[in-house]
Amino acid sequence: MNSHKIIRRIHAQRLAALLLIIISGLTLRRFGYAADLPFFIVKYGGSLLWGSMVYVLLAFIIAGLFGSIRPAGIALMALCVAITVELLRLYHTPWLDAFRLTTAGALLLGRVFSVWNIVAYAIGIAAAYALDPARRRLSFEP
Repeated sequence: MNSHKIIRRIHAQRLAALLLIIISGLTLRRFGYAADLPFFIVKYGGSLLWGSMVYVLLAFIIAGLFGSIRPAGIALMALCVAITVELLRLYHTPWLDAFRLTTAGALLLGRVFSVWNIVAYAIGIAAAYALDPARRRLSFEP
């Protein structure tokens, strides 16, 4: 298979994964408690999916803009973004706190700092990295 077809297929797989992760995360946060799922699953499952989303989104954007970058580099960037967003929760201004009270603000930035969120993000990023079609493709090349 030629390299352009492989790249297009990987890009399509990443887009499909991104949509699936977003839908799963929103579904978990919206219906998790109604389905009697434990707090731990809803809270940290959502954080795990958020970390996965950051990895796949970065992989999708970077591949579209720059061609190719090693998945390990994307994972490192995703972890930096996730930690930065979590640390941003320690910073408070009226406009930022007002945004955090919206649904979009809560989903994108969260409201309360937690080291456990960083752990969940790292697990989600590691899972997305492990399942990245580009990483799997690279591991089979001679």
